[in-house]
Amino acid sequence: MGLVYENITLKNAGDVSDVRRGFIKEPEIRQIKVLAMVDTGAEMLVISEAIRQELGLEVLGQQQIRLANEAVQNCQFTEPVEVHWKDRYTFTQALVLAGVNEVLLGAIPLEGMNVIVDPAKQQLAGAYGDEVIYKVK
Repeated sequence: MGLVYENITLKNAGDVSDVRRGFIKEPEIRQIKVLAMVDTGAEMLVISEAIRQELGLEVLGQQQIRLANEAVQNCQFTEPVEVHWKDRYTFTQALVLAGVNEVLLGAIPLEGMNVIVDPAKQQLAGAYGDEVIYKVK
């Protein structure tokens, strides 16, 4: 399977909450559209420092992570981000990695949006289409 890229929108989740509470207007939501590499081997959403600043995301702390090349690196993690793809969205923290050139869309936000990688088409697809998987009795 080759590399899969998808257009996603990242929004400052705090700004979205502020709109619901009437503190700011919808056009004031800090957001950015990016082409993200879908990386099922990564757990989280990974962004650059420039994107963190553009979205106005606060750093909540630091943690050590292991990269695909087995190197261990310290990185920052942010307050929640809304990740939008087509008609689906989820909330997640983002990891901010030094020197990263592209956004990585990892397994946790993919699961949150209930999407999978379609290897034949090399694109994202709804895990079960629009079908409801679980029904409440």
